[in-house]
This record gives sequence, structure tokens and C-alpha cells, in this order.
Amino acid sequence: MYELKTKETDNSVIAFIEETVENPKKRQDAYQLLDLFTETTGYPAKMWGPSIIGFGSYHYKYATGHEGDAALVGFSPRKSKISLYFAPGDEAREELLQSFGKHTSGKACVYINKVSDIDLDVLKALIQQSIQFLRRTYPES
Repeated sequence: MYELKTKETDNSVIAFIEETVENPKKRQDAYQLLDLFTETTGYPAKMWGPSIIGFGSYHYKYATGHEGDAALVGFSPRKSKISLYFAPGDEAREELLQSFGKHTSGKACVYINKVSDIDLDVLKALIQQSIQFLRRTYPES
């Protein structure tokens, strides 16, 4: 049976930032994102696995029968880039990303070098859009 690796933990978000984000500018960006995600989502920050700072949660179940819990949105201040986590499969995201600023993207992640490269109002819209999409796709039972 598949065991989900990225689970919510009781680890301290502040300790994670202070102990693992070595670059002072990236640490400053992490705190700025922490404030922005907390304010925009209304959820407290929680650690998901060893390196993802997540906000809120939802329960998903795929047609294959695989199910689990995940953060609604989140970010991880990694060494090379900052990963921003949004809903996978949300096609409306692409339209918002056109005016987001300097980034690259994958299936569920958007990668940025630094916060000053992006439009913070668009980031707030991406966060809100992602949460709305997940709430529609996986309504709470």
C-alpha cells in the first residue's frame, strides 16, 4: 500500500525557516510569503513533511481509490528556487500566471527565484483561486 510522505506535522514553521533557510534574502522572502499566505488564506501555517509550509487542508480521493489529505496551498523556500504549491488540474491558473512575473511552472508547482520577481496581488489571486478550485473539486463531507 502506498504511504503518503507529505503529511501535516507538529514541527515549528519558524524553526524550519530559521534552521534550514541559510540565505538571508531567501529567509526574508520566506517570512514575507508566510505573512501573505496566512493573511490571504485565513489559515495558520503548518509544516507538511520536512520542507513544505502549508495552509488549510482537504481530503482527496481519486478514481483509482487512492486518497489522502493535502494542504490547500503552500510554499517551500528551497535552496535553488522557492516552490509555490497550488491545486493540480486547475486550468484557470494559467491565465493568472500570464501577469504573475518571472516564474516557471509544473503540474502543481510554480517556481520563483525571489518574491521581488512577482506581482503579489496576482499571488493572492492564485492562492484564492486554488482554494476555491479545491473546495469545488473536493467538497467537505
